[in-house]
Amino acid sequence: MNQQEHWDKVYSTKGPAELSWYQQQPGISLSFFRDLSISKDAAIIDIGGGDSKLVDFLLEEGYTDITVLDISEMALEKSKQRLGPKAMQVNWVVTDINSFQSNKKFDVWHDRAVLHFLTEQSERKNYLDTANRYLNANAKIIIGTFSDKGPDKCSGLPVKKYSESSLSDFLKKYFKKIKCIYIDHITPFKTVQNFLFCSFLKTN
Repeated sequence: MNQQEHWDKVYSTKGPAELSWYQQQPGISLSFFRDLSISKDAAIIDIGGGDSKLVDFLLEEGYTDITVLDISEMALEKSKQRLGPKAMQVNWVVTDINSFQSNKKFDVWHDRAVLHFLTEQSERKNYLDTANRYLNANAKIIIGTFSDKGPDKCSGLPVKKYSESSLSDFLKKYFKKIKCIYIDHITPFKTVQNFLFCSFLKTN
């Protein structure tokens, strides 16, 4: 089973509350948007947005240029159905992040839980180069990933965990750290997953 088949199966067989990463409200991500004073007309891309409710809250707060990317078409269809007519206000992209190509550049790159699934060095290098290629000067990156105290697997797949220093070192070629925090995510099953959330500024 390839990656797309894996994630389509996950989203077609499980409801939101059956997914460990589910959040009723993406409070930490939203707090980073506010802390960074992201303008309402900023071009935002949510990497691996799936059926996350971040897009709902961004629309509610008045953001007008939102792209949601996910490898699973099934996940994005769930988001579209949930949003109803509001889905027309969003640009939906079905692709693996390492195959992503775009005619536009973005001001904000948000990723909660894609990076840690990239366990091969070549995948991570491509991810970094892709982020640099499709972000404007002075763009912001917000990344949430499993911390070094987080789980070793998610959805049956191995993950790569990060500390504040290792994530900063990974991004330093193009991005400068603004802020990092560690938080405990309580899954719908009442287990605890430790996450690292960081923001970065594009430096070139």
